[in-house]
Amino acid sequence: MPFRYRLQKVLDFRIRKKEEQLMVVQKAQQAVFEAEENIRKNNEEIRATQENMRHADPMMYEAYDKYLIHLWEKGEKLEEIRAEAQKKLDYEKQVLVKLEQAVKVLEKHKEKSKDAYIEEEKKAELKQYSELGVTRYFAQSKERQAEEGED
Repeated sequence: MPFRYRLQKVLDFRIRKKEEQLMVVQKAQQAVFEAEENIRKNNEEIRATQENMRHADPMMYEAYDKYLIHLWEKGEKLEEIRAEAQKKLDYEKQVLVKLEQAVKVLEKHKEKSKDAYIEEEKKAELKQYSELGVTRYFAQSKERQAEEGED
């Protein structure tokens, strides 16, 4: 009879949950990358605006200043968004670690159960061989006694 793990459905369920959580982590990581990319683009726009301001007509300085203030405020908001995305990513990673641990626990339990099953199978096989040997020994000893009785 082959080995059959009694908690296989639970193990499969936990593996499925871990894989789903891995997808959630990847999406959260993508959100962090997008937020960082938006911050980088905003910083480039600030640098370009500052460079253009140096070459602009002095009458345009006030408009450039207002636009730079707007970009700095936008940068602060983008930084807040990135921080929130990072917090979510950290949380999702913690959940993933817990799910991975749950899967590892069941996998170890499955291995131990399989080892115990193999050990029991070996013991049963040895017992069967031992019983077979004892039966054969008694049969041979009866044959010898019968032969000795005839002689």
